[in-house]
Amino acid sequence: MKINKLKWFSFIVLLFLAVTFQGCSDNNDDQSRITVRLTDAPGDYDEVNVEVLDVLIKNSTDSDENGWVSIGDGLPKTINLLDLTGGVNLLLADSNVPAGQLGQIRLLLGTNNTIVKDGETFPLNTPSGQQSGLKLQVNTTLQPDFTYDFLIDFDVAKSVVVQAGGSGIYNLNPVLRVTTNVNSGAVKGSVLPATVQTLASIQVGETTVSAYTNAEGVFQINGVPAGTYTLTLTPDPASGLAIKTVEGITVVNGQVTNLDPITLE
Repeated sequence: MKINKLKWFSFIVLLFLAVTFQGCSDNNDDQSRITVRLTDAPGDYDEVNVEVLDVLIKNSTDSDENGWVSIGDGLPKTINLLDLTGGVNLLLADSNVPAGQLGQIRLLLGTNNTIVKDGETFPLNTPSGQQSGLKLQVNTTLQPDFTYDFLIDFDVAKSVVVQAGGSGIYNLNPVLRVTTNVNSGAVKGSVLPATVQTLASIQVGETTVSAYTNAEGVFQINGVPAGTYTLTLTPDPASGLAIKTVEGITVVNGQVTNLDPITLE
């Protein structure tokens, strides 16, 4: 009888371990796919060239340096941010990762950065504090078998700082926004005349989300939550054209709302 009890107890222990191991294996096998793309809200420069070394992710929002995982695709590379306008974006990462909590995305920049202004090239200095990487809080739960597309909007106009006193020294102080098509959409359109640089903006609560038109007059405003908005088009003041608003623009999460061409007068 004691032997039978011992065999039964051993069987229960082995069964428990097998179930536990299977549960762990299932959890480890749950995968989500994430892509990270870079786009730009341009400034008044000929080129803004930024060296991107890597893209990293972390499952928590902790500020320590532990737990970061590299997912960069084809990096490092130097990117002219002004090529990424009018809805154009560049893929930085495309990776399968364990499902579960995603706390942060980190964009790691190098020091090989330059700016071209009126045909002249200047170094674009990166403060030492930025070289450790730009940490973007996302705090999202990744569901198994879902794809999450993260878009990093690099606001050039706010990111490039010229030192006072006419020194001609340019510093890079990156201003970034990160959005995902799971909880936001985009508004895309074109402005005539295309030769006039125009700022397209939408007010989202207390935040103004904006993008400049490119050389073809095309703009795309990313990271707009679902809802109905008013679009404001502000042309270069030197053009003499008036500011124009377009009301009743509906945005759907995960979709791009395409507008008919808009003529400024």
